[in-house]
Amino acid sequence: MSLAAATAPPPTGRSEERLQRLKALPRKPGQAGFFFYDAHFRTEAVKVLPGEYFVHDEDLLIVTTLGSCIAACLWDRERRIGGMNHFMLPEQNGVGAGLDGGRYGSFAMELLINEMLKRGASRLSLEAKVFGGGAVLGGMTTMNVGERNTRFVLDYLKTERIPVISQDVLDIYPRKVAFFPASGRAMVKRLAATAAPDLLAQERAAAKAPVPAASAAGSIDLF
Repeated sequence: MSLAAATAPPPTGRSEERLQRLKALPRKPGQAGFFFYDAHFRTEAVKVLPGEYFVHDEDLLIVTTLGSCIAACLWDRERRIGGMNHFMLPEQNGVGAGLDGGRYGSFAMELLINEMLKRGASRLSLEAKVFGGGAVLGGMTTMNVGERNTRFVLDYLKTERIPVISQDVLDIYPRKVAFFPASGRAMVKRLAATAAPDLLAQERAAAKAPVPAASAAGSIDLF
């Protein structure tokens, strides 16, 4: 499928109306709120930034880009509810998660699972797809950030007895992930190495930024 936006139709009036409704919804701390029309997939979408998560049960597209970070996509195969998070490090140094806890895996996973359960999901029918953890810059390999993140999320899901049905992790590639919460379908695009500096800058900016106030399952496709 071509990624050329020029061949994609502009958003319809219905899409614009839906985007306005989504933008007007109250936001919980850490919940993604950047809604837009994705010309490639021709649908409304929300972008999950580092430290954020999003859960939905309709055909809205959830997207993120990853370097050494991890995105866990959870899906209730019976109730067809899905969600994604995006965390930067396994755990926070010091006591307590704090307001920026979504940037750390231990709290980011709790946020995602708890929101899934609030939406009606059941732990017994949850399954996971995991992405990211790349050693995207040579200087980062000594820190093993991507490897630590990957090991953490896989161990966490094993402890919680949530099966990981597919994954695209580690290696040296930045990634773009697209997840459809109503169907559980996930797609991943491995980005060129030239995207790594921009991703690193995004992650560093997210680490310093203040947290906003509240206001076909089983497979991974390339796109």
